[in-house]
Amino acid sequence: MEPLMAVAIGLLYAAAIFLMLRRSIVKLVIGLMLLSNAANLLIFTSAGMTRGAPPLIPEGMLAPPGVVADPLPQAVVLTAIVIAFGVLAFAVVLIRRAYEIVKADDLDKMKDTDT
Repeated sequence: MEPLMAVAIGLLYAAAIFLMLRRSIVKLVIGLMLLSNAANLLIFTSAGMTRGAPPLIPEGMLAPPGVVADPLPQAVVLTAIVIAFGVLAFAVVLIRRAYEIVKADDLDKMKDTDT
């Protein structure tokens, strides 16, 4: 399962970098979101792809019985998803405002404006 995930992560990174190198600001933001999703998958994959029980310790025991899931990567990815959504919302508003002013989606046309 891990080699398949490694290929998927590599493809997501490649697509994200390809889109971020385009001149369209919309493609830049889509590439940024793909990059964030690839990073989230990388964190999950590097933490291990084993299924386990919730990390609860019964009363009177010092360690949980059996295999348990690691909650740290899940918490990190959940936080990253929330941050990525905030960045996406900000970028959409920024794109809309820039398009209203410049009337173009091309990044080369946007760098010549003094408004």
